[in-house]
Amino acid sequence: QVQLRESGGGAVQPGGSLRLSCAASDPGNIFPLYDMAWFRQTPGKERELIATMTATGSTIYVDSVKGRFIISRDNAQHALYLQMSNLKPEDTAVYYCNNGAGTYMYWDWGQGTQVIVSS
Repeated sequence: QVQLRESGGGAVQPGGSLRLSCAASDPGNIFPLYDMAWFRQTPGKERELIATMTATGSTIYVDSVKGRFIISRDNAQHALYLQMSNLKPEDTAVYYCNNGAGTYMYWDWGQGTQVIVSS
């Protein structure tokens, strides 16, 4: 079972930038085979898929982050990244990573990393 750990969150002013990291403990070396994704969740709302990078390197973003966030991965390091720029207060959330295979295929969720965008 792959274990996920997110980091890099923090408090930033609107217009600022953050880079999130996701480290996958992956003894079976299956990370490279999976589409990987970033999700975010705010209190009282469902977890939202915001960015996906496929196993072959294609990227997909929801409209709300398109042009501001960039997802990338390092398969050798079993790592996933999210470069976030021009942050807005509505980006405030706990951010999680997981595979992009769908609800019944998710690995156990990590603790997430909190992002707060506020002046």
